[in-house]
Amino acid sequence: MSILRIDSSSNTEDSVTRALTDRIVAQLGDSDVTVRDLALEPLPQISHTWAIARATPEADRAPDHVEALKESDKLVAELMAADTIVIGAPMYNFSVPASLKAWIDLVARVGVTFRYTEAGPEGLVKGKRVILAMASGGVPAGAPVDFNTPYLKTVLGFMGMEDVTVISADALATDPEGTVAKSHKAIDALKPAKAA
Repeated sequence: MSILRIDSSSNTEDSVTRALTDRIVAQLGDSDVTVRDLALEPLPQISHTWAIARATPEADRAPDHVEALKESDKLVAELMAADTIVIGAPMYNFSVPASLKAWIDLVARVGVTFRYTEAGPEGLVKGKRVILAMASGGVPAGAPVDFNTPYLKTVLGFMGMEDVTVISADALATDPEGTVAKSHKAIDALKPAKAA
């Protein structure tokens, strides 16, 4: 069983989402875990060269195209290799951190993680289990101004990942102990990972 753990909180010491992803990975049981820490290892923003490279057939790519896609290819390989993806997604200004958006931009690639067909778009990252650990000061998960979890569920689903569970600690400003306890209870109820 393999897990891809993605942490995006800029807070590397007292992060609620990092504590939640710790607990989720422990709850899932014995697994091969790949950790992608987007704060400690920031990803590049997509560039003009990257955009041209991803739209160029592989056989026709120039050396600078290959270089531009190298990090993206590595991230896609990590995603495809995982059975379960655990994402720490704190809410920053009602949405996801820029570091997590950079990861999404690099893995959401037409012809690689999704494709367009006559019947509409089709996600190519199938059979994955995704667990989102969301934290916010006071915006409840699913509230009209929560642009974090709906966005993540939409973009992940677009790539084919439709089995998404949200664990939220969404009242940190008003009830930190209660909201963390609620999230711990939800994590403890998660079923351990099953071998493929």
